[in-house]
Amino acid sequence: MKRITTFTIIGIATILSSCVNKSATPPPTAPPAAIPVSQVEHKTVTGYTEYPTTIEGRVNSDVRAKTSGYIEKVYVDEGQKVKKGQVLFKLETQSLNQDAGAAKARVNAAQVEVDKLIPLVEKNIISPVQLETAKANLAQAKASYSGVSANIGYATIKSPIDGYVGAIHFREGALVSPNDQKALTTVSDISQVYAFFSLNESQYFDFLQNAKGENLKEKLANYSDINLILANGNTYSEKGKIETSSGQVNTNTGTVSLRAVFNNPNRLLTNGNSGKVQIPTIYENAIVVPQEATFEQQGNIMLFKLDEDNKVTTAIINVKASVDNLYVVESGVDPNDTIIVSGVGKLRSGMVISPQKTPFETAIKPVATLFKN
Repeated sequence: MKRITTFTIIGIATILSSCVNKSATPPPTAPPAAIPVSQVEHKTVTGYTEYPTTIEGRVNSDVRAKTSGYIEKVYVDEGQKVKKGQVLFKLETQSLNQDAGAAKARVNAAQVEVDKLIPLVEKNIISPVQLETAKANLAQAKASYSGVSANIGYATIKSPIDGYVGAIHFREGALVSPNDQKALTTVSDISQVYAFFSLNESQYFDFLQNAKGENLKEKLANYSDINLILANGNTYSEKGKIETSSGQVNTNTGTVSLRAVFNNPNRLLTNGNSGKVQIPTIYENAIVVPQEATFEQQGNIMLFKLDEDNKVTTAIINVKASVDNLYVVESGVDPNDTIIVSGVGKLRSGMVISPQKTPFETAIKPVATLFKN
């Protein structure tokens, strides 16, 4: 049997003592994470909703032939500015002139007949009925002559309004008539243009609720100016005003039609242009939070609040609208609350953090885009 020496016992005791001391020493703890926080404030923000639109001139007048004939001369070109009464087209009138000559001859003959019968009636040589018949023939001849003369006048086709000439669909030598489906051209007054757009029922009620006034007329008059986004994505320089609303839901489309008007001093807009109208909605003294401060969970939009012990807790918010990089909040957060404004992906409820106070204006400022595709 082996003997256990004193040195062996001392060695074992030393090892055991060392193990006990190591297990009794607590591990070092990491300091709380430094996270940006900010106190929520009221802000007035403006959001925009876009709707497709089509553009038309304020007045669009089709120019049509009032009599049949061949076009002899076109006096204007497409896009040309014209005045009311300015000659646009001239129809060939040779045959009409011949008809007018014949009609004038019939008038003269009928007039001679009347003049011949008058003294005979006065002397009771013939019946007054013969004179009345001759007068009726004279009236008929004059009416025929007036009709031919009018057609000659109609052969000179003039502009019905001040405006700009659109596409010219018929040129010299073309036979035109009042029954043509297509107009000779269209003259448009585009000093102002109309933008037509539609809202569904829900959007229309939102539109009315955001406008001040007791009735539709007052609401339209008091509504804020709107923007026009052109087809190339640029914003038109002139602001527009919503003028009219049909006030009725189209049963086929389920929409309500509205019309806005824009000044067009440089004639940049014309018939057939397309784009989008941008309708503003102003949220006055609203509670807003940066979208960067939120996250989604099970279909809810949530954020982290900070309590007095620097512990984070989750809160569900109800969002009224999205404006740029902000959410307009209807409920779930108050102006006195302090929220975590960034880095929410690193947090969980109950964590203690080291708050870095950030001014609210800085927290809601959009982050500049450094790179674009």
